[in-house]
Amino acid sequence: MAISRDTGDAPKRQKVQAAEVGTDILKGLADLAPATSLSRLAEHVGMPAAKVHRYLQALIASGFAEQDAATNHYALGPEALFVGLAAIGRLDVVRAATPHLSALRDELNETCFLAVWGNKGPTVVQVEQPLRAVTLVTRVGSVLPLLGSSTGLVFNAYLPDGETAPLRAEEAGMPGALDDDELHKQTTEIRATGLHHVHGLLMPGVNALSAPVFAVGEQLAGVVTVVGAASAFRAETQGRAAELLKEAAAAITARMAGTRPA
Repeated sequence: MAISRDTGDAPKRQKVQAAEVGTDILKGLADLAPATSLSRLAEHVGMPAAKVHRYLQALIASGFAEQDAATNHYALGPEALFVGLAAIGRLDVVRAATPHLSALRDELNETCFLAVWGNKGPTVVQVEQPLRAVTLVTRVGSVLPLLGSSTGLVFNAYLPDGETAPLRAEEAGMPGALDDDELHKQTTEIRATGLHHVHGLLMPGVNALSAPVFAVGEQLAGVVTVVGAASAFRAETQGRAAELLKEAAAAITARMAGTRPA
């Protein structure tokens, strides 16, 4: 008579399946960020709402998700942010840019940040704040408009049209978005100068100056931006700030491409 033995494989498979479901729900929370209802999340991940709710409770208990008491909507929790920041820190462009961002901040005493292209558009991944009593708050994880920010317009100028077209269509007609003629004009200028400046486009009274950084094969790796109050920071494509920003962008590009800056 053959005797069957429980090898323990079934419990292991169940644990793996539970981990996969939990990961899918975390991805769903990220896709629907900043927050979403239970019904919308369940529809997005293709699971029964009761099952999603059960997993959300476990994720909340571990700090990977959280629920707003006022709206009952769900969002990624602090532990998910910690893991995300750790992953961001492994990006070559962040490592390459950080010392140059710090040096640029020290030279200009203005907020300097690096943005990369994320699943929702230009996303801030590194920020260096100036040493002053009042600063402009730019947070890691912030998503900037494509057509309504200096950073976004530089991404639009250098990324393949297929990557930016859906977001352009989404933002068309929104406050601050450029029409087709003005967008074409600014895109041409950005490619010619390697810089872009705006005065109060995203926020009244705030100026910004942006430059692209590239990786091997001249692929856009990110955009470095300096922002400051209009009363003190002159965001022009000529002048000391522009020269220092271009030097920083060139140094980051050289590091990413494995070459020496020109």
